[in-house]
Amino acid sequence: MFVVSRLVTLDGVGQVLDLFSTPVRDWFRASFAEPTAIQERGWREVAAGRHVLMAAPTGSGKTLAAFLWCLDRLAGEPMPPDGERCRVLYVSPLKALAHDVDRNLRSPLVGIRRQMESQGLVPPEIAVAIRTGDTPADARRSMERHPPDILITTPESLFLILTSAARKILAPVRWLIVDEIHSVASTKRGSHLALSLERLCELTKVEPQRIGLSATQRPLEEVGRFLGGADRQVSIVDAGRLKTMEVRVEVPIEDMTRLTDQDEDSAKGQNSIWPAIYPRLLQLIRQHRSTIVFVNSRRLSERIAARVNELAEEELVRAHHGSIAREQRLVIEDELKAGRLRGLVATSTLELGIDMGAVDLVLQIEAPPSVAAGIQRVGRAGHSVGEVSRGVVIPKFRGDLLESAAVVEGMLNGRIETTVVPRKPLDVLAQQIVAMCALDEWEVEKLGRAASLRFGPRHAQRPLPVGPVRRAAAADRVGPRRRQGAWPRRRPASCGDQRRHDSGPRSLQRQPGRRRSPGR
Repeated sequence: MFVVSRLVTLDGVGQVLDLFSTPVRDWFRASFAEPTAIQERGWREVAAGRHVLMAAPTGSGKTLAAFLWCLDRLAGEPMPPDGERCRVLYVSPLKALAHDVDRNLRSPLVGIRRQMESQGLVPPEIAVAIRTGDTPADARRSMERHPPDILITTPESLFLILTSAARKILAPVRWLIVDEIHSVASTKRGSHLALSLERLCELTKVEPQRIGLSATQRPLEEVGRFLGGADRQVSIVDAGRLKTMEVRVEVPIEDMTRLTDQDEDSAKGQNSIWPAIYPRLLQLIRQHRSTIVFVNSRRLSERIAARVNELAEEELVRAHHGSIAREQRLVIEDELKAGRLRGLVATSTLELGIDMGAVDLVLQIEAPPSVAAGIQRVGRAGHSVGEVSRGVVIPKFRGDLLESAAVVEGMLNGRIETTVVPRKPLDVLAQQIVAMCALDEWEVEKLGRAASLRFGPRHAQRPLPVGPVRRAAAADRVGPRRRQGAWPRRRPASCGDQRRHDSGPRSLQRQPGRRRSPGR
């Protein structure tokens, strides 16, 4: 077992804050009444230099628990040379969450800076940058020339950085923060990210300290193994007390067996509950200052937003989903926070820990996809520490009513589904091997060790057999089209040398005596 859960005992809040420098400690005391449970326990582990997984419900201060120690170190250390400034890497599974963290970092950075100036100290210029798919090309080039102190990115963008010349900016990374890790741990996207983290460790000058942030999950040991890999001890700080919630299932009609003959598209000839849902949504939205309506599809979010606004005869709500352009999405979020919008109709884009301001109520149309997703979504209401999260689930049909009741009961009792991490997804491994060998030459045994840290046996430190790794690294192409000869002139992206037992990029130079094809 390589995941260690430590019981942290605290003698007092003052001793916890004494871990930090005077400017950081004074800023925190001026801004907050006291640390939350996850902050008290997490800071001990982070300050000791251990890899740590912090698990707590939404709105408990996990992000500040992960970042404050890093900010304290950055503010107290001499400024390194320009090429060695990137010391904190934050990976978010959602672009919107990355931008949200960027905004939330401004307050502690400005506050710590003012505290240092008031104490006669010279504060360093701590730069924060975002690298996602929305980042313009000129900003990416500038980032390579002048790396930030804190880099915020997504799993896909991290993969692209590691497979390009820009990877050199990651060599000085000392702290690695993976937010909302529970949302990717059970998917192949998470497996892809895990291999990217192993590639990062091969690149950095020192082993980065891994800090994972997770909502309440079960079992936490599985998420901890995902964070650390096979040979790293990960301390688990579990402040996973369920957030106080008030959730009810509400049916807007008296008898679900007797529906109207009008469906959601206003067409005749089909029984539908929608003519009763829209007025009830409008009533609940108007009774609260700020509301988020969660649905399970983008099409439905647009439709409900249009119908509610039509009934209200004003723009009361707007749709929010992944197909909306980033600029428009940010405008919509700011309008809700400023109070110019009464609500959003969203998909899972707002399910994770995005700060949406003081949301009073969460409405869920049809049953949430899972108990964990339901807890995350209802947790958007009362997002601040100590507040109650209130939600209403509105089923669409009788079968949905049964499922909604079961999910809500699981939410209130904390019966969260078991997290299962994919075991040895070889398609992900093949993609990463091609990327690794596209720029460098790797010994096959070293490749096997890097892969075994992620996909090795659960309870044994035993590397993967090098045979499959060598075949994957030296493969010409995979898939049935190659076997059928659909690409007869294609050459492999990477080559394996059976004598040297290594693999790397194929040389682009023309071999002597080889004639070029007339059409090339």
